[in-house]
Amino acid sequence: MKVSVIGASGYIGGELLRLLLQHPNIEVIAATSNQYKGDYIFNVHPNLRGYTSLKFSGHDEILSSDVIFLCLPHGIAMSHIDSYSQKAKYIIDLSSDFRIKDINQYYKWYKKKHEQPTWLPKFVSGIPEFYRESIEKANYIAIPGCMANASLMALMPLEKENVLGNHRIIIDAKTGSSGSGATPNLSNLHAQRSGTVRLFKSMGHRHEAELKQEINKDVQLTVTSVELVRGIQISAHVTFNREIQEKELWSIYRKYYNDEPFIRIIKQKKGLYRYPEPKILSGTNYCDIGFSLDQETGKHAVIISAIDNLVKGGAGNAVQVLNIVAGWDETLGLNFIGLHPI
Repeated sequence: MKVSVIGASGYIGGELLRLLLQHPNIEVIAATSNQYKGDYIFNVHPNLRGYTSLKFSGHDEILSSDVIFLCLPHGIAMSHIDSYSQKAKYIIDLSSDFRIKDINQYYKWYKKKHEQPTWLPKFVSGIPEFYRESIEKANYIAIPGCMANASLMALMPLEKENVLGNHRIIIDAKTGSSGSGATPNLSNLHAQRSGTVRLFKSMGHRHEAELKQEINKDVQLTVTSVELVRGIQISAHVTFNREIQEKELWSIYRKYYNDEPFIRIIKQKKGLYRYPEPKILSGTNYCDIGFSLDQETGKHAVIISAIDNLVKGGAGNAVQVLNIVAGWDETLGLNFIGLHPI
């Protein structure tokens, strides 16, 4: 397939290029950036030296492709979706523009009216583990946000098995600096960020909208920036509507994830890595999930998940979706298993 990446100079765009350039069934024919138009891609993404001699083109120089990936800032893709759809059969959007299906909810969370509401039902949710059949038939796919992805992987099996109680689900998320994007600002200066554990968003993070759309529960997401470059770890505090034994929790997660190539259930009784940690997931498309059950009551648990925010939280998930759309092996181009130590 011939592929174009629109908005390829950011961290997600660069990660997507890294994966696509190594994919055996993909030819990257264009990568756009108005800021770096005419520059070699490897000048912006130095890890790609020797893998491509392409230069960035402008956003208005889109070539006809089999697939277009949109890695644009929020609010831009919707303005040009009609023209993009004329250039490619498949569009995979990594921004927030087509994730929220309710235009009123979109306005609530993004403080602007959606410019293309008729396009919203055309996009399916890009969560392979739960929407694989819809993705297989889709031409337009919206990739979830990174913290929404990590949280949904932890919670959706419990939601689908109807074991969650009615108490608010509290999700504590910790994220690395690459989640802030490549555009410099005061908050991501080394002098301002180094050594901090900074509460970034105590309530009202936009990814809550995606969680509430997929899980019919009251959810609160609190986000803290920590001294990582890549990685997200979430701890979700949940209550159950009845007493649950640990072996039942195991069976729920195995039911949904035993055959999933990129989900690993982690719960070891000894060693340093007893629960999911993002450090060892850098560069991989894995989501590691673990849990700790209140043995005294059987009605409360902490569910932990970890991902690389740029891969399973974005570019890797998008490539996994492309593999499904194309009918290829789902793991194609995504077999990197991580490094240890790192």
